[in-house]
Amino acid sequence: MSHLKSAILLLAVISHYASADCGCNKLDRDAAAPKTTRQEQTEQQVCQQQTHNKNKHYRDYYAELEPEIEGMSLIPGGSLHIGTNEPHFEADHESPERVVKVQDFYLDKHEVSNANFAKFTEQINYKTEAERFGDSFLFKTLLTPEQQTELEDYRVVNALWWYKVKGVSWRKPNGINSNLQGLEQHPVVHVSWRDAVAYCTWAGKRLPSESEWEVACRGGKQRKLYPWGNKLMPKDQHWLNIWQGEFPDGNTQQDGYQFTCPVNEFRQNNYDLYNMVGNVWEWTADLWQAGDTSESPARVKKGGSYLCHKSYCYRYRCAARSQNTEDSSAGNLGFRCAKNA
Repeated sequence: MSHLKSAILLLAVISHYASADCGCNKLDRDAAAPKTTRQEQTEQQVCQQQTHNKNKHYRDYYAELEPEIEGMSLIPGGSLHIGTNEPHFEADHESPERVVKVQDFYLDKHEVSNANFAKFTEQINYKTEAERFGDSFLFKTLLTPEQQTELEDYRVVNALWWYKVKGVSWRKPNGINSNLQGLEQHPVVHVSWRDAVAYCTWAGKRLPSESEWEVACRGGKQRKLYPWGNKLMPKDQHWLNIWQGEFPDGNTQQDGYQFTCPVNEFRQNNYDLYNMVGNVWEWTADLWQAGDTSESPARVKKGGSYLCHKSYCYRYRCAARSQNTEDSSAGNLGFRCAKNA
């Protein structure tokens, strides 16, 4: 019987590797735990829209535009390409390439940091869904071997490097004994889609649509893989925080980071945007499946994370996409806000 059990586990692992998926899209509470009564969320407020300099665009791809709103970049709209005709993951619906019309909008230059999220929670006494549920998903390398053994029954099916850990939240992002000391300018993680919406509403902003996010990611360039172009390491320099080495063990940290990096570490395009790809996944406003009216529908997330690697989870491309349910949270999932121009 023990041999049969081992064979089944090995088959599950091999099957998962064949799918080329880091398992980030499987971290859904609906699939991993019994349903919990949802507490009332902060209602969305109507954002005050700015009309000043509505049609002002970047002079060209290489000129800096003086910020109109502190910490945000003005992203020129228009009829622009998103998606790709050369998809790497058919199931993610990366294709086809298509033209979308986008209005000018503002986007945060950086992912929302722990320091800024702390101001939000303190001002309105907000508790995240991970805090209310009492747990969140943590990657294996943040757990000791003893903890991994203790929690082996709480691993995610077909993504055995993800563990559901009690007591983990944005305040304790790297484990129950961790804290935010030294991580104030790192991106907030373990936040659900609803938490992100609540923060953006508090800040007088909103989540970007998937189209807006991708247009901003491309930085004014058409049909490019990354925010800066098609070459992963121009001038042999690291332009993003992703996994180096063999996944899921042995991150060599050649980019300087084992886990998240500060939100202002990697400037990636001429819109003055940082960490659009790599570092942490970012929530967008869009439903994964149009018309989904379930209690906790899946929402689109973009950008990949520090756990991505080309040989396994090549999703740190502008066209790449994935999803999680609205109430899901994990140690590599954050967000940034947008605002109408």
